[in-house]
Amino acid sequence: MKTLYLDCESGISGDMIVGALLDLGADEKVMRKALEGLGSEGVKIVTERVMKNALDCCNFDVVLDEQHDNHDHDMEYLYGHLSGHEHGHDDHRHDHDDYDHNHDDHHHDHDDHDHEHRHDHDDHDHGHHDHDHHHHEHRNLSDVEKIMDGLEMTPKARILAGKVFEILAQAEAKAHGKDVREVCFHEVGALDSIADIVAAAVCFDNLGIDRVIIPKLCEGTGTVRCAHGILPIPVPAVMNVASMYGLAIKQTERPVELITPTGAAFAAAVMTDRKLPETFVPIKVGLGAGKRAYEYPSVLRAVIIDDVDRRSPEGDTIWKLETNIDDSTGEELGFVLERLLSKGAKDAFYTPVYMKKNRPAWLLTVITERELIPVMEDIIFDNTTTIGIRRQKMERTVLPRQSVTVSTGYGDVEVKVCMHNGEEKVYPEYESAAQIARREGVSIKNVYDTAVRAYLGE
Repeated sequence: MKTLYLDCESGISGDMIVGALLDLGADEKVMRKALEGLGSEGVKIVTERVMKNALDCCNFDVVLDEQHDNHDHDMEYLYGHLSGHEHGHDDHRHDHDDYDHNHDDHHHDHDDHDHEHRHDHDDHDHGHHDHDHHHHEHRNLSDVEKIMDGLEMTPKARILAGKVFEILAQAEAKAHGKDVREVCFHEVGALDSIADIVAAAVCFDNLGIDRVIIPKLCEGTGTVRCAHGILPIPVPAVMNVASMYGLAIKQTERPVELITPTGAAFAAAVMTDRKLPETFVPIKVGLGAGKRAYEYPSVLRAVIIDDVDRRSPEGDTIWKLETNIDDSTGEELGFVLERLLSKGAKDAFYTPVYMKKNRPAWLLTVITERELIPVMEDIIFDNTTTIGIRRQKMERTVLPRQSVTVSTGYGDVEVKVCMHNGEEKVYPEYESAAQIARREGVSIKNVYDTAVRAYLGE
């Protein structure tokens, strides 16, 4: 099992992710092959080594022609609305142009632009800027999917890229009160962000990563200008992704934006664990360079680790509590099970047994973490007639898993996704599926099958 740890102390963005994964050893030729389909639309892919505060990093840059360029590197545009606001300068400039390209997520539309809309959508508030004006395109999720259909990708990479865009669409839909398929991408529908997401998915798949640990995403504070005007940091799309997928955000005092929507969405799509093991061995480190000129350098550190705890026999353990009960009522036993599960038991169940003198009874088994043993035992002693509880420490093997929400014709369904030997196993959550089945008057199997197909993009 290959475990990836993403250290997001300096934030996370699409280009930083790709740079870090390339630095870890992802095959650049495979990535470039996947992006060839974008070349006809004025996209040039540049990879190079750059220095960030004396750190050797991999820089992944999507260079656009004049027609498609967004100038998202422009610190005056992003933060010029802040009176007296000053930013430090990074120690890197690209040798192929006179300015830094920051091509990730906030592709900012400016006043008086001639916007081409592929679909009819509401107009949005655009910030003011004195740069030369450029032509921009707005795309919805269907437009993006059509572009991806023409790219050479493995099925797993295609599914992952689609999942990232779906997460972004969900976040934008929630922010603007629209249906997912109606959301028009101002930022992530731009060609450079499509390239970022596709490249990140291809590199991730190429590395064969099974498990991703992301303890937290560090973010700045204040405000930033984007396509919808001046917004608070974290911007709404980032906040919605974190809320929907349980990303932990640590807000710092740095008056800049550190987490982009693409960075947050990719993290949500791949994260399986939030807690680093107590001890681990770093096998390989990759550093991905950011583009914006902040005083503190933007660097994403990606580390392939050997989880010593997981490898050790003492690594992943649980506790089993057992007791035989022959004189509690069915109502009492049902109540105990309900209480145990509501207080954090991983599982609890009864097994029919025969005790001494051939008396029929029930064996109560509780699976729990060590810290919850006192709580579990108190519940059992308080609510049953037992006078003794056996406990046993047990080793176990657990598949990496994550919880995601998929959109179906019936509505949103929560599913659990497990990984084994590079293969995804998708299990819809019962309560989520059952609620929809009751509401829509369909079988729960129908909801299950629909949710699995939606996740797999079928």
